[in-house]
Amino acid sequence: MLLTGAEILVKCLLGEGVDTIFGYPGGAVLNIYDYLYKYKDKIKHYLSCHEQSAAHAVDGYARSTGKVGVCIATSGPGATNLVTGIAPAYMDSVPLVAIPGNVSKDLLGKDRFQEVDITVLTMLKTKDHFIV
Repeated sequence: MLLTGAEILVKCLLGEGVDTIFGYPGGAVLNIYDYLYKYKDKIKHYLSCHEQSAAHAVDGYARSTGKVGVCIATSGPGATNLVTGIAPAYMDSVPLVAIPGNVSKDLLGKDRFQEVDITVLTMLKTKDHFIV
């Protein structure tokens, strides 16, 4: 059975014990939100009014619960808005996973709509980063 990347991501989050996610949906992550909805009985999603507030909420969640905080944002400005919340979490060693969307792999580096090299922007304020 073939799985989509979105389904693999949600199943991996469940496998790691993630039960709470903060985020703001957008075009590049709507497929993830489709699967989050399918697993809404296992993962609670808190909708933020802005990507930056999702990152700060995750920081607070991780600090207060001792669990890893997870946030999601769409590509481009959605991803860059996460950086303001990622930086203080990194500086205080707060466990945080940020999942920003992006353009499809074949469009990377071609300056397409809402493409941003988020790995470069977060390089100094993350323990590690990956393009999946």
